[in-house]
Amino acid sequence: MAILVDRKNSLFTLCTKSSMYQMKADSLGVLLHTYYGKRTENMDFSYLIQKRDHGFSGNPYEAGMDRTYSLDTLPQEYSCFGGGDYRESALVVRDAYGASAVDLRYEGSEILKGKYQIPGLPAFYEENPGQAETLVITMKNERKNILVKLFYGVFEELDLLTRTVSVENCGEEPVYLERVMSLCLDQPYGNWDWMTFYGRHEMERQVSRTAIHHGIQSAGGLRGTSSHQYNPFVMLADSKASETQGSCYGFSLLYSGNFLAEAEKDQFNQTRVLMGIHPGNFRYKLEKGESFFAPEAAMVYSDKGFEKMSHIFHRAIRNNLCRGKLKNARRPVLINNWEGTYFDFTGDKLIAMAKDAADMGVELFVMDDGWFGKRDDDNSGLGDWQVNEKKLGCTLQELSEKIHGLGMKFGIWYEPECVSQDSNLYRAHPDWAFQIPGRNPVRSRNQLVLDFSRKDVRDHIFEEMTQVLDKADVDYLKWDFNRSICDVYSAQLPADRQGEVLHRYVLGLYEFLDRLGRRYPDMLIEGCSGGGGRFDAGMLHYTPQIWCSDDTDAIERLEIQYGTSFCYPVSTMGAHVSACPNHQTGRTTPLGTRATVAMAGTFGYELDPAKLTEEEKEEIRKQIGRFKEYYELIQRGDYFRLTAPSEERHYAAWEFVSPDQKEALVSVVASKVRTNDPPARVLLRGLKEEGIYLLEGREYTGGALMYGGLPLPEAKVEYQSWEFYLKLKN
Repeated sequence: MAILVDRKNSLFTLCTKSSMYQMKADSLGVLLHTYYGKRTENMDFSYLIQKRDHGFSGNPYEAGMDRTYSLDTLPQEYSCFGGGDYRESALVVRDAYGASAVDLRYEGSEILKGKYQIPGLPAFYEENPGQAETLVITMKNERKNILVKLFYGVFEELDLLTRTVSVENCGEEPVYLERVMSLCLDQPYGNWDWMTFYGRHEMERQVSRTAIHHGIQSAGGLRGTSSHQYNPFVMLADSKASETQGSCYGFSLLYSGNFLAEAEKDQFNQTRVLMGIHPGNFRYKLEKGESFFAPEAAMVYSDKGFEKMSHIFHRAIRNNLCRGKLKNARRPVLINNWEGTYFDFTGDKLIAMAKDAADMGVELFVMDDGWFGKRDDDNSGLGDWQVNEKKLGCTLQELSEKIHGLGMKFGIWYEPECVSQDSNLYRAHPDWAFQIPGRNPVRSRNQLVLDFSRKDVRDHIFEEMTQVLDKADVDYLKWDFNRSICDVYSAQLPADRQGEVLHRYVLGLYEFLDRLGRRYPDMLIEGCSGGGGRFDAGMLHYTPQIWCSDDTDAIERLEIQYGTSFCYPVSTMGAHVSACPNHQTGRTTPLGTRATVAMAGTFGYELDPAKLTEEEKEEIRKQIGRFKEYYELIQRGDYFRLTAPSEERHYAAWEFVSPDQKEALVSVVASKVRTNDPPARVLLRGLKEEGIYLLEGREYTGGALMYGGLPLPEAKVEYQSWEFYLKLKN
C-alpha cells in the first residue's frame, strides 16, 4: 500500500516506488516530520528526534516542566508563526484582535481513493484510476477557529508526492492569511546544497548551486508571474550529489504568480525548506466559513542523483500534468514569422513565406504579433482584437483557408492579458487596467496589465477572442505576456481585500485558459511570456508547451535548455531554428547546429524562407525528415545530460534513450575550435550494458559506450555539431 497508517501511534508513512515520507503526531498533538528519503522497511523514525534543553528556545504551556520540548527545535510538518518556533513559518494568520499567533494540533486523518483536486488550481492527476491515493491530515488551533487540512497525493509507481493545504475560518470573526506555504520540510541532519534556477529575459533558468549556510537563502519573485529571474523549481542536494550519484530532492510549485522558495539552516544545523505563494503583497481575508487553498507542490526524492529525479518529473509532467488530446500527439513542425518580418508584413508576404515553408516540409504556419487593430509596432493596439483586414488584404478566414490549402496548419499570436493605452479598449474602460488611484502607472512596452481577477474583464476578452477564432480554422495559439505586473489595484475590490488581487489574477488566468482549452480542444496552445517568463508547472496544466526563451541563439540555448531540463521535459520546450547572424547576439552558427539544438525541444523555425539559399532549403528538408524519424525517441525517451555547457568544456552533449533501451540519439555541439586539439570522448548512459548497438555500420556494446565512451570527431568549424543514432542489434 502507498499510505500506511498506525493509528495507535498516530504514525503516517507515504511510500512511492523508491522513496518514503513519514510524519507523526506526538503526545501533545504536534505533527512532527520524522523522515523523507530512500524507501526502506517501515518503522517509527521519530527515534531520530533528540530533545534537549536549549536556552532561548521556549516550551509550550502544555509541556509542563519539560524544558527539553520546544517547537523552536523540533522538526515540524507544518510550522506556524507565533507559537514559539522562531524559524521561518509556513502559516501566518492575523485574527480580529490583530494578533498572529497560531498553534496547530492534530485532530484526525483519512485516506481517500484517488488524487485530491484543488478548486481553480492546477494539479497532477491520475492518468488511470487507482494510480494515486490521498492522505488528509486535519489540524486545529487551540481556539478552534482555524481548521487546516494537509493534503498528500501519493503516486506510488510514478515515484511522486504532491502536497497542498487548505485553511478554513471556523470562527465568527474574519481572519487574514498573511502567509500560506504549500510545502514545509524539516531536515534535522545532512550537509545540503541549495540549487536554484535564476536568469533574466533571454537567459532563463541558469543553474546555481551553493552550500546551505546558517541563515536564510531564497529564490522567488514579486513580478506577478513566476518570472524570467527565478523559477518555481528548486532542489536540495547532498553536498556530494551529482548527475548519477547521491541524494537529492526536487520541489516544483504548480503556480504562475508570485512565489517564494526558502531554505533556512538554523542554530542547530537543521534545514527547513518552504515553498508557496510569496507573502509580499499577499493578504487574504477569510470570512466565517470561507476556505483558502494553496497551490500544489510536487516533491521527488532520488538516491541516484539529479538524473533520476529529472526522469521522474519528466514522465509525470508529460503524462499526469499536461492535459487534453494533444498532450501526447505528435506536434507539427512550425514556422513563426516573427523574426522573419516582425510587424512589417502583409497577407501576401505571409502566404509567400508559407509556400516556401510548405515546400521544405514545415507543417504549421504561425502569424505572430501585428495582425489586429492599430498594431504596426508595440506602442498601440493591444486589447483591440479585431482583425486588420486592410493590412492582411483579406479576412482571417481567407488567410486561414489559403494556408490550409498549402497542406499546412494555421496558428495565431495573442496577448490577452495586456492593453495599450493607445487602444479603443483602454479608452472605453481605463478602470479595467491595473492602476493605483491618484498615481500614474508604470508602463512597460507602453502597455498596462488588464485586471484578470475580474470576471467581466475576462468575459469581454474571451468574447473578443472567440469572435475571431470561431470564424477561422485556427490550429495553434501562442499565448504571450510581455511585461511584469505592478500598480496592483482592482477597482472591484474593497481596501481590505487588495492583498488578494494577484492571487485572484492567477486564478482568473487559469479559469480563462481552461475555458479556452475546453472550447477548442483541437487547438494547440503554447504558453509564452517574453519567452520563458512564465515557464512553470502550473502553466503546463493548460498549455502543454511553452516558448522556452526569446533568445533563439543556439549556443545560448545550450545553457537555457540545460537548466530547464532539470524539471521540465523536452516536449514542453518551445525551440526554433532562427536566422543568422542571430537577432539577439549577432552570432553565426551552422544551420545544422541550430537544428541539433532545436531538436532538443518542440522544434520549428523562426526566419524568412525567402532569404535562404537552395542548399539551405534542402538541408532544412533533411532536418525535418530527421526530426520526424526520431520524434518518439526525442519527445518520449529518457533525457540524459551528458555534460554541463560551460566555458571550461569545449563541447556540450546530451542523449535520448527510448524506454525499452533499443534506440539512442546522442547530440554534441562543439563550443569552440582549438588548434592541435587533444582527443575527446563522451560517456553515454542509459544503455543495456550487454546489448550490441549499431552505430554508423559498427558494433559497440552498451557497456563500452557507457564506460569506455564514444570518441568525438575533431571540430573543423566553430560550433560544429554531430548526431549519433544507435540501434540495438536484434
